[in-house]
Amino acid sequence: MLRIKKNDRVMIIAGKDKGKIGKVLKVFPRIERAIVENINLVKKAKRKTRQDQKGGFVDIEAPIHLSNLMLIDKRTNQPTRFGVSVLKDGSRIRISKETGEVI
Repeated sequence: MLRIKKNDRVMIIAGKDKGKIGKVLKVFPRIERAIVENINLVKKAKRKTRQDQKGGFVDIEAPIHLSNLMLIDKRTNQPTRFGVSVLKDGSRIRISKETGEVI
């Protein structure tokens, strides 16, 4: 089971954006990285492609390692550790260690 999934709210716990909160846009499980909305922005040079599109430098989100992300508990709005529990039907759910609720 993946630690972090798409649409999760996460807090950055290390790096230049430490302490910021964002929503996960995409996860790359093979390289253990994720793209978080408005976090780890880098400048990229864009070419003018059509008459209506402008060229220049744009800010895009770069992938950040999953070890630098921590899930936000929905109830407390604080970063939390979590565990995985297996239900009777065999599916797995993530449970907050502090509150015991499903994340």
